[in-house]
Amino acid sequence: MKVILFGATGMVGQGVLRECLRDGSVESVLVVGRTAVGVTHPKLREVVRADLTDLSGLDGELSGYDACFFCLGVSAAGMKEDAYRRVTYDLTLAVARTLAGWNPGLTFCYVSGQGADSSARGRVMWARVKGDTENALLALDGVDAYMFRPGLIQPLHGITSKTRAYRVVYTLTAPLLPVLRKLMPRRITTTEQMGLAMIAVARGGAGGRVLEAEGINRAAAG
Repeated sequence: MKVILFGATGMVGQGVLRECLRDGSVESVLVVGRTAVGVTHPKLREVVRADLTDLSGLDGELSGYDACFFCLGVSAAGMKEDAYRRVTYDLTLAVARTLAGWNPGLTFCYVSGQGADSSARGRVMWARVKGDTENALLALDGVDAYMFRPGLIQPLHGITSKTRAYRVVYTLTAPLLPVLRKLMPRRITTTEQMGLAMIAVARGGAGGRVLEAEGINRAAAG
């Protein structure tokens, strides 16, 4: 299996990249992003592009892949809806449409969020935009799309979030997370499980198109 990964420098993306490089069924990983990941591995190649909405001229680089793991995103905190939509909806769909044309039948795993609003009409801005993005991906021709809706994600193996507020939360809750994972398996997952689940879904599909935290953990367990 050959994989394209967007958002490899983020917390989830770091976890997904780690598992892709460790998994024997993943033949190669192409990371596409605005900055280099700073990782060297025989299976890893990178394309650094300042404007990810414009992938023109890269058809040779981005063709022949089986799956795209789209982990790129931003926190909605302090953002206006139009700015958040440009990153969350416009960028995601621009990438998905381009890759669908170059890789017919591509499996597209999208990191959404627990509470995403499938009606796309609710009061919560981020949930509304995420839900609208999910709907557009699920309706897109040429891709086999799956929505990943993690709740709280525990970073493992030295991985950290780039968002300061998240780092503070993870530091404060770290001692409790192992217990919370057992008590609330439907709400908590890990960066490792996110990676394992995406690989499993790309390899063999899933029972549904939308995976909440419990479904992510189940897929990760095989």
